[in-house]
Amino acid sequence: MAEPEPTAPRAIPGTIRAVVAALRLHQWVKNLLVLVPLAGAHRLDSSDALLRAVAAFVAFGCVASGVYVLNDLLDVADDRRHPRKRHRPFASGALSGATGHLLWPATTAVGMGLALATLPPVFAVVLAGYFLLTLAYSLRLKRMPMVDVVALAALYTARLVGGAVAVPVPLSFWLTIFSVFLFTSLAFVKRTAELIATRSDDERPTSPAAVLPGRGYGPADLSVVESLGAAAGYIAVLVYALYIQDPVTATLYRTPRILWIGCPLLLYWISRVWLVAARGAMHEDPVVFAMRDRVSWVIGAALAATMALASRVDWSGWGR
Repeated sequence: MAEPEPTAPRAIPGTIRAVVAALRLHQWVKNLLVLVPLAGAHRLDSSDALLRAVAAFVAFGCVASGVYVLNDLLDVADDRRHPRKRHRPFASGALSGATGHLLWPATTAVGMGLALATLPPVFAVVLAGYFLLTLAYSLRLKRMPMVDVVALAALYTARLVGGAVAVPVPLSFWLTIFSVFLFTSLAFVKRTAELIATRSDDERPTSPAAVLPGRGYGPADLSVVESLGAAAGYIAVLVYALYIQDPVTATLYRTPRILWIGCPLLLYWISRVWLVAARGAMHEDPVVFAMRDRVSWVIGAALAATMALASRVDWSGWGR
């Protein structure tokens, strides 16, 4: 008689994969935003500052992973009705709710413990504020149209603030305003992608009623969401242009006029992101889309090269 196939050993790797998926480790790329203030202050050559920024990156990652697990536990009923989110570990049954309620406090505690042990106390305050805002978003704010977008933009910006206080370096006024508008645009991209995905997968006639499970948006809101999001993105480019003309910028760059090359690059990238979203090809998280998109990498490299040239090249007579 043939022996039965061993199935138990396969359960452990499957559970590990489910835990990794629940923690959304791929979303940690968003925490690279903590490095932006360091780069803006031209201190990437400082090993001590880099170590602090890396600690901030890991701390944000752990706390964010804990929040993702908690959010999925709260959203499990809505996720099971969503065309894509029903495959998430808790919605699909790959992980139990009991596992989730052990997982999210543990990862959150690791992140907060690392912050308290290695970074200035003010960073722990920022991280705690990030956690509380994310909790408020999960419990209530995500169901409030437009408020949810502002909350998402604030959560992105919190990473910049955290990166600045962790090193510490001054947080540029222009960087803050630029980030608020850019992240507001990306938050609208996220909602646009969800609305389009739901519309394409829903065979029922569209109506003004909300169709996004756990959200406050419906088909009638799509044109407004797209208009506001695109406008916010273009305003971010305007803020970048005003930054170039600021007298303080001249003290950071030898030839700040070279930074003007960044304007058409940013305009192209934002326009392309919105075109991809309108075509229904956008990832549910636009930041993750950017990290996987080759064109976005090329644009990012070109922007970095532009800033490097502006910092190192002295073309005093350029443009005269």
